[in-house]
Amino acid sequence: MNVVGVIGGGVMGVGVAQNLAESGFEVILIDLADAVLERARTDIKNNLRFQGLLNQSGRRSDVGETMQRIAFTTSYEGLARADFVIENVVEKWEVKKQVYPLLEQHCPAHCVFAANTSAIPITRIAAVTRRAPQVIGIHFMNPVPMKKTVEVIKGFHTTEATIEITAGLLQRMGKDFVLVNDSPGFVSNRVLMLTINEAINLVQEQVSSAEQVDQIFKSCFGHKMGPLETADLIGLDTILYSIEVLQECFADSKYRPSPLLKKMVDAGLHGRKSGRGFYHYPTH
Repeated sequence: MNVVGVIGGGVMGVGVAQNLAESGFEVILIDLADAVLERARTDIKNNLRFQGLLNQSGRRSDVGETMQRIAFTTSYEGLARADFVIENVVEKWEVKKQVYPLLEQHCPAHCVFAANTSAIPITRIAAVTRRAPQVIGIHFMNPVPMKKTVEVIKGFHTTEATIEITAGLLQRMGKDFVLVNDSPGFVSNRVLMLTINEAINLVQEQVSSAEQVDQIFKSCFGHKMGPLETADLIGLDTILYSIEVLQECFADSKYRPSPLLKKMVDAGLHGRKSGRGFYHYPTH
């Protein structure tokens, strides 16, 4: 397994592509917009140059060598050589489901499809393909190159062979994983999205400030980041889309998105990637 397609040049796609290239894979990074790909190229180069990230062998990555392993393109044709594809498009089913017919058209028969999704069920994704046994979920955490463990999700049809192939890829990336069965939101986001949403409600109700919420979780529970700092890191738009998926799948009012969350997303306050969420961030 040498060639990996990465679909989507946003925050997660950039992190996945970088981590793969640092691990020696040839990467084909695909997005619909040239501007997104150019920003992805810049972000990966800056990450390698300025953040001092170490690759999985413990050596500093050579920027030039790593960048040469990544092809940036709007065309799916290069996926004819792909052994594995990781899809990272926006957390909206109407958008996500349009990607898989393109993958079917261009990828070889042996290629595994991995969905890097926050909440959408893997079995639902597999149902729009003709290779459901080769569809699996990999829930990477942000920032991808710095997070040691991922959540792997077995869909209804996912085979043991697909799990073994995925485990091999993750091992080369230096990742451990926890394997769970399919459910909307899986384990991590069934819990995390409720926590973040309720923390936002507390701010909306003026029970506390964002800083106070996060301080309680860090000081009292020993968390490295509070729930609202985490929300800004993930992206408030992604939080909203994910909890809307949970609300739709479970038809349970406990997943009702906070009105403040919806308002902030409408206002373009998406967290770190937009420069402002519950906190302010420097923009490049």
